[in-house]
Amino acid sequence: MEHISVLLNETLNIFAPQHGESVLDVTLGLGGHSEALLTAVGPTGSLTAMDADEQNLEDAKKRLKSIPGDKTFLHTNFGKIAELGLPKFDIIFADLGVSSPHFDDAKRGFSFRLDGPLDLRFDRSIGITAAKWIEHSSKEEIADALFFYGEIKQSRKISEEIKNLSPQTTWELKKCVEDTCGFRASSLLPQVFQALRIVLNDELDALEELIRAGQTLLTPGGRMAIISFHSLEDRIVKKAFKFLCTDEKDDYTGAVSVKSDFLLLTKKPITPSKQELEQNPRSRSAKMRAIQLQK
Repeated sequence: MEHISVLLNETLNIFAPQHGESVLDVTLGLGGHSEALLTAVGPTGSLTAMDADEQNLEDAKKRLKSIPGDKTFLHTNFGKIAELGLPKFDIIFADLGVSSPHFDDAKRGFSFRLDGPLDLRFDRSIGITAAKWIEHSSKEEIADALFFYGEIKQSRKISEEIKNLSPQTTWELKKCVEDTCGFRASSLLPQVFQALRIVLNDELDALEELIRAGQTLLTPGGRMAIISFHSLEDRIVKKAFKFLCTDEKDDYTGAVSVKSDFLLLTKKPITPSKQELEQNPRSRSAKMRAIQLQK
């Protein structure tokens, strides 16, 4: 399936990029959002872009090569953002979705629709595969991952089958779920793969680190937006952004004692239009939230 950048027009609208501004895209992917943002900030603007997937990074570099403006590319996970010694930016953007090549390349192991090695790592140069993680984990650890990161009620039953079979491929894992859950398997398989992917890539801790560090990397008037794709991510973003944008109040009088440094730009999450949903069904669960550091 062709890769389509999610909520692209909405991203440009919420950021309202100005010529000369600096952009940090922490999830470069295939470069669709970065291409639009770099074009909008013009030749005097700049882009710093990172991605945990080395192939994505190389493909995006080629895509962005002809666009004017200063460009810096980093092969790293955004969970390490605080360690990079980055300057401040006018725009910080994250799209937490899995890029199409991950789903469409059987060798990556992200999709139960294709048979391939059970890998699920964004950065294949580090860490262990999902198959190895299952081998090294107890039934209880697997069940906890399915319950907390996949929100699966039948987690213990499924984990026992997974541990017994120790699947090495995506279809072997699929069979574990089908043998355990029967007709319910089709609705649970996305959650099983999601849970293992989150564990393997430490996604939720990385997201919390992005928000912690990202707020310190904004220029006055700078904006940060995050697109999430499931309730666990959105809950973290919603809670963190609400906290950052809430004034402190006096316990006795209820009057504002410390005004918040941040402004919430999205009182409700921005979701795909009907037209986008028709063009790109994979965007259906996307939610964007954004904040701005007040001047």
